[in-house]
Amino acid sequence: MENCIRPIALGKKNWLFAGSERAGQRAAAIQTLLGTAKLNGLNPAAWLKETLEKLPMWPNSRIDELLPLTPEQITAIKQTLPEKATW
Repeated sequence: MENCIRPIALGKKNWLFAGSERAGQRAAAIQTLLGTAKLNGLNPAAWLKETLEKLPMWPNSRIDELLPLTPEQITAIKQTLPEKATW
């Protein structure tokens, strides 16, 4: 168990010096995506590399497909969200 939290404990000191609150939020978002990839059985480094290569040409309307989730998980999440309001 201790080995599981070691990266978090070691990173605490470094994360104090992210540069700004906004940079800290970005770092947290990236850590969350990498952690999600790992939990879903993906190689986080490979997923990130592949995603960054696809991103410049990827349509905004399909951006959710780049998340480190299975298509089934994305569908389940979409079903729990309220429908978009029409303005």
